[in-house]
Amino acid sequence: MARYLLRKFLVYLLTFFVAVTIDWLIPRFMPGDPIAGLVGRFNADPIAAQELERYFTKVYKLDEPLLTQYLNFWKGLLHGDLGPSVAYTGSQVGSLIWRAMPYTLGLLIPSILLSYFAGNRVGALAARRKVLDNTVLPVSYVLTATPYVWLALVIAYFFGARWGWFPISGAYAFSQQPNWSWEFFWSYLYHWFLPFMSLFLVSFGGWAIGMRNLIIYELEADYSNYLAALGAPNRLIRKYAYRNAVLPQMSGLALALGAVVGGALVTEIVFGYPGIGTLLITALGVRDYFLLQGIFLFIIVGVLVANFIVDILYVIVDPRTRTGIQGG
Repeated sequence: MARYLLRKFLVYLLTFFVAVTIDWLIPRFMPGDPIAGLVGRFNADPIAAQELERYFTKVYKLDEPLLTQYLNFWKGLLHGDLGPSVAYTGSQVGSLIWRAMPYTLGLLIPSILLSYFAGNRVGALAARRKVLDNTVLPVSYVLTATPYVWLALVIAYFFGARWGWFPISGAYAFSQQPNWSWEFFWSYLYHWFLPFMSLFLVSFGGWAIGMRNLIIYELEADYSNYLAALGAPNRLIRKYAYRNAVLPQMSGLALALGAVVGGALVTEIVFGYPGIGTLLITALGVRDYFLLQGIFLFIIVGVLVANFIVDILYVIVDPRTRTGIQGG
């Protein structure tokens, strides 16, 4: 078991190194110059603009060779320093992401977990109940085929702009400041509901369809027919079918995490939510290398850690995997 986890850890460590290297390269291949955009904010005359451009290029160390910049990036990363932000002059990338992270995680974690458990349960029920199957299946197909951004726009239009049931911008009332009071908590939930629902519904449809099809397959498998021939109760057969069907769903969870994270960032932009997505659109607008690197790093680390946890849970849940690890 320890050898298996160590091997997995080394694979993820290598993946992290390659992904972070690509993360460093991507902003530098993008068209545009972050320093030119920064200097343009000052509306200076040509001579002063040239001086400002030289000054900021030196301050952000973009005048150094690419290899030196790359090594400095890793040196800073190992010391927890992601560099200064160009878009938010005077602020560090790490502090910006740290402030936005709770809002993004507050959307991601509930939407991933609740859609996974609810979708699997409803899909399992739909597999053996005709009435539920006739309603859940078509709705789930529509939901899972819907892009996150399109559903977010539809929800924002009807529940926010048209009917006025929920706010469509911000994470809390503009008259409040973040604190630990119940008033702020309810304001946060009030603003959180629509972004959460747009992420939850799309993911829910996919899990429901997957579990419904897997349960039908497992109930028609040889072991299910054998148990039925022995006179085993239907409840026991369904229990074994569900336990076997949930294993591919766990693998699917690891694969779907990247799409959910991307959907969360787009959803934040639609609802003006002060999370990582809002930072991303700002960083893209001014070609902020350092902030883009930090945001992509957050996504890389989050997806890799979640996948590693799923791998561990798969070993715990599936006895066949444990037997294979132990050489059985």
